Amino acid sequence: MSQIIAIANQKGGVGKTTTAVNLSAALGALEKRVLLVDADPQANATSGLGIQPDQALQGTYELIEGAKPAAELVLKTDAPNVSIIPAHLDLVAVELEIIDQPKREYFLKKALESVANDYDYIIIDCAPSLGLITLNALTAANSILVPIQCEYYALEGLGKLLNTIKKVQELHNEDLSIEGLLLTMFDSRLRLSNQVSDEVRNHFEGLVFETVIHRNVKLSEAPSYGENILKYDAGSKGAENYLTLAQEILAKSA
Repeated sequence: MSQIIAIANQKGGVGKTTTAVNLSAALGALEKRVLLVDADPQANATSGLGIQPDQALQGTYELIEGAKPAAELVLKTDAPNVSIIPAHLDLVAVELEIIDQPKREYFLKKALESVANDYDYIIIDCAPSLGLITLNALTAANSILVPIQCEYYALEGLGKLLNTIKKVQELHNEDLSIEGLLLTMFDSRLRLSNQVSDEVRNHFEGLVFETVIHRNVKLSEAPSYGENILKYDAGSKGAENYLTLAQEILAKSA
């Protein structure tokens, strides 16, 4: 049975998609079978794994709608052991189309059941919002990974996200746990990065990953080439960080 991890934070620019793509690639490199579900209408995880928009003619929209079974929507990527259900801009319409339907929060959970035994990990890249698609992702997931950038407004909105998680646990998914808070864009030379890191660890002791994702030029460059960081520069600090994160996640679930 797959371990389903939703990567979510309603703040944009915190490293959600970077984490979704590169954690998937790192788990794949460690010989785990991974399915990445792009649940963000911006489709950056899709392009980040080398799938162009004109190739993604169907994907998460059809998955949530129930128009096609999950297995028919899976595309192979060039990252070892990593497949993807891609997104395209049409995904933005799915919330309006299912808003009045009963048990609308469970559509993604139900859709993924048919492939749950085909993968070791299913990673869901969520949109920077707490809308119905993200709610579907949290209802489907076993755990949530929350990227937090080491910048001034790092904790802004985090309380709201944690309240949302609590509501999802109460109403839709009592088994949802917090996989961990992941510090991203960390620059050890900056006092602010160190202050934010200390503050997050003090506030959320035990929930924060030991692994920190350092600010890294190669991480920023890789998506423009449609490549994950392991393919783009396997010797970079970014690649090292995400392999370490993958190992930490595997150790927690062992």
